[in-house]
Amino acid sequence: MAELSPSSPFDYRDYRVVIAGGSRGIGRSMALAFAQAGAAVSICARGEAALEETRKQVAEFGGVTHAQRCDLAEAAHIDGYIAGAADALGGIDVLINNGTGFGFGDDEESWASGINVDLLAAVRASRAALLFLQASPRACILHTTSIAALRPRGSGAPYAAVKAALTHYTGSQALVLAKHGIRVNAIAPGSIEFADGLWERRSHEAPEAYRATLAKIPFGRFGRPEEVAHAALFLASPYAAWITGHTLVVDGGQMLNG
Repeated sequence: MAELSPSSPFDYRDYRVVIAGGSRGIGRSMALAFAQAGAAVSICARGEAALEETRKQVAEFGGVTHAQRCDLAEAAHIDGYIAGAADALGGIDVLINNGTGFGFGDDEESWASGINVDLLAAVRASRAALLFLQASPRACILHTTSIAALRPRGSGAPYAAVKAALTHYTGSQALVLAKHGIRVNAIAPGSIEFADGLWERRSHEAPEAYRATLAKIPFGRFGRPEEVAHAALFLASPYAAWITGHTLVVDGGQMLNG
């Protein structure tokens, strides 16, 4: 049985939610949260095993569920996924761009991965979904960025720079799409820990870095994926109907300590 979040105050019945990058971590929690609130949900990812496992968990909430393998670094894959998701769900009301190439190394491969997956995949998915979103009276786009985008950093420069570009794009896209009635916002998570995720691995592989990051979080713990998902529920809801072009930081106060 899929784990439950606290009883949701949001009602997403009759919503069609598409999550590009939705099989693990934050994307998985978003898929479960929207499904629990009543939405029809589509997810994509590269790894078929995790994708199918998450699809089964989402389906336990009883709504329409769609999953499709997709390499977000490939434009043709994205076009095919968005078309398949819209067909399966009967349209798109909410598009969430949650993919990342984890481009932390300062090398050509990391830069290319970040630009293609973190930035261009969001651009391409938004473009592919535009006609479907224009047909929705409650359309919105959410991008997952990062607090790494908000300050210079001594490591992971490609990741931070690309997320900063996505953050800037959020505002520009919101300005352009307002005439179509489409809201665009972003969520900038802090350090989020989940099974086999970056911070869970670092707790074993780089314990000193893990402890140093933990020490910067005023609440004394890493964030949980469902806490980012709850922010997505709000930003995609009618309660956020007058919010667009905004990046919401979800970091437990981590940025307060630099």
